[in-house]
Amino acid sequence: MPIDYPAVLNLKTNRSPFSWSDRDVILYALGIGMGSDPLNENELQFVNEAFATPKALKVVPTFASVCTWGARPGVIDLNRIMVVDGERDITFHKPIPVAATVTADARVRGVYDKGKEKGAIIQNEVIVRDSDGDRIATVLSTTVARGDGGFGGPSEGMPPPHQVPRRAPERSIDIPIRPDQALIYRLSGDRNPLHSDPEFARLAGFPRPILHGMCTYGLTCRAVLQTYADYDPSAFYRHRVRFSAPVFPGEIITVNLWRDGNSISFEARVEERRVTVASNGHTVLR
Repeated sequence: MPIDYPAVLNLKTNRSPFSWSDRDVILYALGIGMGSDPLNENELQFVNEAFATPKALKVVPTFASVCTWGARPGVIDLNRIMVVDGERDITFHKPIPVAATVTADARVRGVYDKGKEKGAIIQNEVIVRDSDGDRIATVLSTTVARGDGGFGGPSEGMPPPHQVPRRAPERSIDIPIRPDQALIYRLSGDRNPLHSDPEFARLAGFPRPILHGMCTYGLTCRAVLQTYADYDPSAFYRHRVRFSAPVFPGEIITVNLWRDGNSISFEARVEERRVTVASNGHTVLR
């Protein structure tokens, strides 16, 4: 049935409980490819808690995208085979702890009708709060429901995307994607068979399973961590990006970066296919 607009805007849930441990933090970091070089001590601090000389385990900032996996404002009847990630925008109010018990408030922030052929865009907001009620992160997620357009809602109103500079990038980072990367990443919560089942991927219009958009999101965070943040998670205030094309496991993504003060612009490409896979990227550092 079509999206019930404007009633869908009233969907929300409050104070849903979640928790995580160092195991979840490490698994997420492995899911976005950290630790592939077992001698890279900068990345080992995100995947290893057992050094000869004690070192604190670090948390990748974009772990905030999965730490309350399943927090939703309610059920929207969508054609799930045709659903893909569109954008992610996280504001970090404080560093993410290695282990925590938290609550999540979720609401539908906006729903946009791009037409029957282009689908619907749904933006949800999740606020993650610690045990004292203080905000840890605000997560804005945009879903593209390719089979659910034409329900009669507004077509405009989304905030404009960040524009990356037109000058040549200051830094470029190549990140190889393991052939089994999606199978590891899905253990952080997103079990959508689009990323693991060849038959399901074909039904959705892809030649083979694609990488999670949120894994690509984490990969762009890695690129900023190693270039302009000195591997310091507390340096991140905001990280957002638009997913513009699928990534296939086994490919290499090239992240191009520009710096203007504490503002880092970026985009990610698969040069072999000459396609931009993550666009309008923007990180704000503290």
